[in-house]
Amino acid sequence: MTTKTVSDSNSPFIESREQLIASFARGEKPKERWRIGTEHEKFVYARDDHRAPSWDEPSGIRALLTELQQYGWTPVMENGSLIALNGADGSVSLEPAGQFELSGAPLENLHETCAETGRHLDQVKAAGEKLGIGFLGLGMWPDKTRAELPIMPKGRYAIMLRHMPRVGTMGLDMMLRTCTIQVNLDYATEADMAQKFRVGLALQPLATALFANSPFTEGKPNGFLSYRSHIWSDTDPARTGMLPFVFEDGFGYERYADYMLDVPMYFVYRDGKYIDAAGLSFRDFLKGELSVLPGELPTLDDWTDHLSTAFPEVRLKTFLEMRGADGGPWNKICALPALWVGLLYDQGALDAAWDMVKGWSIEGRQALRDAVPKLGLDAPLPGGGTLRDIAGEVLDIANSGLAARAQTNRSGDNETGFLDPLRDIVRSGKVPAQQLLDRYNDIWGGDLSKVYDEQSF
Repeated sequence: MTTKTVSDSNSPFIESREQLIASFARGEKPKERWRIGTEHEKFVYARDDHRAPSWDEPSGIRALLTELQQYGWTPVMENGSLIALNGADGSVSLEPAGQFELSGAPLENLHETCAETGRHLDQVKAAGEKLGIGFLGLGMWPDKTRAELPIMPKGRYAIMLRHMPRVGTMGLDMMLRTCTIQVNLDYATEADMAQKFRVGLALQPLATALFANSPFTEGKPNGFLSYRSHIWSDTDPARTGMLPFVFEDGFGYERYADYMLDVPMYFVYRDGKYIDAAGLSFRDFLKGELSVLPGELPTLDDWTDHLSTAFPEVRLKTFLEMRGADGGPWNKICALPALWVGLLYDQGALDAAWDMVKGWSIEGRQALRDAVPKLGLDAPLPGGGTLRDIAGEVLDIANSGLAARAQTNRSGDNETGFLDPLRDIVRSGKVPAQQLLDRYNDIWGGDLSKVYDEQSF
């Protein structure tokens, strides 16, 4: 989730609807300036007893952030609390229960992305060795109840924790017990954004299946392959989902702005503090009628903040976020941007992917998304067959897109090798969660503590 790092004092007031729409147009970039931004989260645990450390204990989350500053990271404070770091490799931030996130810098190619990931993991593992903490790569805490988890000292999280139970049954699970990998990608024009958005939404269930890695809850199998994905089905329907309007004729910046104006607010940030505006309307804010700030108009920073509070399967800011994947091990972190860069950053690949999914109905896309958390690659496709039937073809399209980019490392290797972990999954027929369940039922003998030995970074 977004960490606020700059003052809002100089942000211009919003005086017209056109400013909202123009905020998306500002993201347009020519192809040579397209970049890759990768975000990945991991669970932090104490090695001696596997508990989740608090922010303020001697070897806790604050100590971890402090230790990382030796690598050139600079601290980000909120009301006197160290809650994030900024540096050349992007930012390090905290999810609500201390899940540790790297929001990587915008990079030119996947070789740079994987190098960045490697640097970050080397740093956190070295800090963890000193503090007695480890890092777990899964999509959901396998053995923790909500009550066992700490809360980080971030103002927006306090507001969200109060609001989530009002609008869904699993929002607190989303905040406290899940981890994800995401990739942020650019677009050239409004039409390019729309095509990428549509392909991203339609094929997001395939990414969810390939990265499904959350089959345990509170110490036992939960009946799902991606319980993290299932959690989103009852988190907050006003700000989640598959966004059917994206597939309507004429979809563009204006239609997404209308959607965001209908998403209820969480907060307004003023003078270093978060003001609770949960459930209120940004449309009222535009009229100076927000009850918690009567007579005050929003700024462009307020709009940027508001854009970060919707959680659909694909999200638009000044870039597109692919949001369907569970957290996982190191090679999966590199594989997710490989999948989406391959599909979306080459026009031939993008067209081929769109040809594959453009005939799917709204109902069929929703049914596919609903089935994936339990069924993975066996989820039924609109029109017949299963995800398993198209997974190899989609990877072939992504491979062709990466090959066309011809981005090589010093050894002359292009980016296609980063798809290998996904090809292994398709060849084996088992997604990561199924492999974990096999181990749980076989060599682990039902002892879930073994997951810490095998799934830690």
